[in-house]
Amino acid sequence: MRGTISDTSGTADRPWATAGREPFTHPALFYRGEREYLAGTVPFVTGALAGGEPVAVAVPPHNLELLRGALGGAATDVVMLDMTEAGRNPGHIIPGVLRAFADRHPGRRVRIIGEPIWAGRSAHEYPACAQHEALINHAFAGRPVTILCPYDVGTLRPKVLTDALRTHPLVVDAHGQRASDRYAPDDVVADYNRPLPPLAGATAVTVDLAGLSALRHTAIGLAAGAGLGAERVQDVALALTELAGNSLEHGGGAAEVLMGTDGGHLVCQVRDSGQLADPLAGCRPAAPGQIRGRGLLLVHHVADLVRTHTGPAGTCVEARFLLGR
Repeated sequence: MRGTISDTSGTADRPWATAGREPFTHPALFYRGEREYLAGTVPFVTGALAGGEPVAVAVPPHNLELLRGALGGAATDVVMLDMTEAGRNPGHIIPGVLRAFADRHPGRRVRIIGEPIWAGRSAHEYPACAQHEALINHAFAGRPVTILCPYDVGTLRPKVLTDALRTHPLVVDAHGQRASDRYAPDDVVADYNRPLPPLAGATAVTVDLAGLSALRHTAIGLAAGAGLGAERVQDVALALTELAGNSLEHGGGAAEVLMGTDGGHLVCQVRDSGQLADPLAGCRPAAPGQIRGRGLLLVHHVADLVRTHTGPAGTCVEARFLLGR
């Protein structure tokens, strides 16, 4: 990568200079190959360290090791996370990775590199990834945070790169930086609010308040029968009862529950007649002492993938648990 961001002088930090003028900055880094990746990310990290700003990196393993090697001893001053684990469920990234780091440094500007989309992401995962990138803009509005999101233009589909232009107001590439003329994050959230087809051959249960205990036992039996370990069995039971409880309280007093396997996952769907008005529901960390309103947040924490479709006709939340993990 040549020009503004390959130079290791003071101009290397120029793409992030807007951070001093706007509380929240959310650039996409379009890179091709290791050289461009390092040219775009190393100055971001070293600029943060030089300015005394806390910095975290959450990227896939290869890029994590690439950055660790390039930073040398400075890597010990950076929080480094494997995004394939910490962000396996895209719905967990905002509360469990980004906010978890930023909230530890109240009143200070922080920088984060977050790479939630890579070539190995599945077709089931991608819609949640795109919505995640769009929702970051609302989750951090007004906060002194810069989140840089790298995109590998050599391996990602053109549609993914187009969506990145829609979810990031600023784009950095080999030619420098520019404002995105396609920025429309709310349109991305709406576009990927897609119906979730019912599971073929699934166990179907209609649940009311009196049936939550029985639902938990059913979930435990199905999860154990699918081969999940004891801890993951309990995660499935927790997620399913939390989702059903939310539906009973907010979705019309009854929940239709489907449980089955699909594509190497145990899948749980909970459907009701309510409409979810807040696209960030479940993506905000719980406040200290908060008791209620934690259900969907807990589901995002334990599931390997959470997808939601909501509209006037009702809401479906789907939680997936990887078999054999």
